[in-house]
Amino acid sequence: MVVVGAGVIGASVAWHLATLGVRDVLVVDRGALPGEGSTGRATGGFRAQFATSINVRLSLFAREKLRRFRDEVGADPGYHACGYLWLARAPGELDALSAAQRVQHQSGLAEARMVAPREVAVLNPAASLEGVIGGAFCPSDGFLQPLDVLRGYLDGARRLGVRIRLGEEVTGLPRLPGGRIEKVRLAGGEIACGTVVNAAGAWAGALGRLAGVQVPVAPLRRQVACTAPCQALPEDMPMTLWPGDGFHLRVRDGRVLLLRPTRGAADPFHAEVEDAWIGEVRSIAAARVPALAGVEIDRARCWAGLYEMSPDGHALLGRAPGCENLVLVNGSSGHGVMHAPALGALAGELIVHGAPRSLDVQALRPSRFEEGAPLGGPGLL
Repeated sequence: MVVVGAGVIGASVAWHLATLGVRDVLVVDRGALPGEGSTGRATGGFRAQFATSINVRLSLFAREKLRRFRDEVGADPGYHACGYLWLARAPGELDALSAAQRVQHQSGLAEARMVAPREVAVLNPAASLEGVIGGAFCPSDGFLQPLDVLRGYLDGARRLGVRIRLGEEVTGLPRLPGGRIEKVRLAGGEIACGTVVNAAGAWAGALGRLAGVQVPVAPLRRQVACTAPCQALPEDMPMTLWPGDGFHLRVRDGRVLLLRPTRGAADPFHAEVEDAWIGEVRSIAAARVPALAGVEIDRARCWAGLYEMSPDGHALLGRAPGCENLVLVNGSSGHGVMHAPALGALAGELIVHGAPRSLDVQALRPSRFEEGAPLGGPGLL
């Protein structure tokens, strides 16, 4: 069993396989250190406020596992329920939040609720109410520590006998005439395999091509502006989001992180922060959170990372069409860290039992695009 990718999803898959009794698991990653890909660049948000049932249910399953993480894995994932607060400034935005909340309630997220401006002022007094007509809030959403989750899974996997080889890039996935992958080719040699797990994140498409398999995943840059240390906002402030343009912010380690989606760069793997974007997001922050008007941006602490986007913004989980021993755990579309506990468990069940048992994830089958059945629904970032 070879898991390609030692980010948080690959680590979760490996740990869950080991707990299910698989004793010959190898994790390989081209990075020299854990978390060099997208995991180490994640901002650490966790939410169940999604617009589709499958994403809500993935979050609820992941949340259950995060609450048991210390006992089961032996590490603290840093899960802290500060809430997610969505602020609508137009009727269409409020309608979308309300429609999504109906899905959330039907999927088991009972505590999510709509909020009026007067309650917004209580939940986040720092947020300007100018133009705000209402919003949505869920108190059990919040934050986690991506690298602590990753290290927990990797250390736990090692204790269970999983081998981890870093700094080794997969250069080939030769297949037998019947279509199965025969071995994994590395720079230093070849490894026979029974199953290969594609957990390569934004690089999943390139890994699929080595086996002649199309994996519909593309990288998308996301930039993060980081302020200088300040006390302008409390550490337990809820993640606060304006869905109209995607601007959102949170406090982490005494600094405020500012985020807003932008168009992708000409180079899809370009992961640098643009000064013009920093200027834009700083101006937005000062207008919507007046306490930040005089807070400086620490340019050296700003960063960018890559989402692994699928065509419909939902994960791919299942066997690759046309290659039965290649399992895809890809395309989480910005939700990989928060859903890693669930996706790793479900992938492990798929490999060991033939199908996931903890959750019905038929909706995430990789073949859905060829079948003309992508997932739909109003998006919430």
